[in-house]
Amino acid sequence: MKKVKKATKKEILEIHKRFVQRYSDAVTELNYKNAYELVVAVMLSAQCTDKRVNIITPALFEKYPSVYELANAELDDVKKIIQSCSFFNNKAKNLLAMAKRVVEVFNGEIPLNAKDLQSLAGVGQKTANVVMIEHEGANLMAVDTHVFRVSHRLGLSDDTTAKATEATLVKKFKNDLHALHQGMVLFGRYICKAKNPECDKCFLTEFCKTKESFKV
Repeated sequence: MKKVKKATKKEILEIHKRFVQRYSDAVTELNYKNAYELVVAVMLSAQCTDKRVNIITPALFEKYPSVYELANAELDDVKKIIQSCSFFNNKAKNLLAMAKRVVEVFNGEIPLNAKDLQSLAGVGQKTANVVMIEHEGANLMAVDTHVFRVSHRLGLSDDTTAKATEATLVKKFKNDLHALHQGMVLFGRYICKAKNPECDKCFLTEFCKTKESFKV
């Protein structure tokens, strides 16, 4: 893959400004009512679309309205409810283990700091950051496929992993990270799409370094 030209400091400032202006009120497209539902939805959304997760969760939350019910759930029943989700076997196991730990260690309350969240089964750095960004408006960045693609196409990062890309974006953008995260997700999902980017709708055309690569 040919190397993408890097964005200049001036370009980074302008990209930051435009994203924040456009997406300052953006929130996740996952449906949830509380921290418990948010954690479950974000866990399910790994390598699965938000649209699909929103189809699955109503039945799940109706049957298991809190961590207490989920902690005592039958694994096969949870698998059945979430089976249209990618990696549902693994996710079902993690959901039960997550709920049990929240009940046993955190008195049934979802811990709202990144370190404790990452102590839960199935919750890595990205999931923890997404929960903190969405629920607490935390100044954190999380990198999914959309954020990865957008940051590479705009020359903001040439890192090969999501974790390294996250560190680069934090360093370059510094503040308003929650708005930038939500904005980059929505921009990547609806405008700077993997296969057929809608360049006529783009508000960052002059900063685009490539639309040919990063087609994931």
